[in-house]
Amino acid sequence: MAIKLNLDRVMLERKLSLTELADRVGITLANLSILKTNKARAIRFSTLDALCRELDCQPGDIIEFVPGEPMEEGD
Repeated sequence: MAIKLNLDRVMLERKLSLTELADRVGITLANLSILKTNKARAIRFSTLDALCRELDCQPGDIIEFVPGEPMEEGD
């Protein structure tokens, strides 16, 4: 997919664990893990808003467009 999530990098920079961020944002550990491992097919603006608020970042710090990346099968 041409859209890449860099949540793992931002979390590492902020020294936040998956469990701590999930609690702060109010989403399940499983759903946050899907975002962190770049397996998500969509993200709600409310979730993105909460992530940016808790990570003190901009949406562009989390979401990246990678030109030329092939779309995964089924996209």
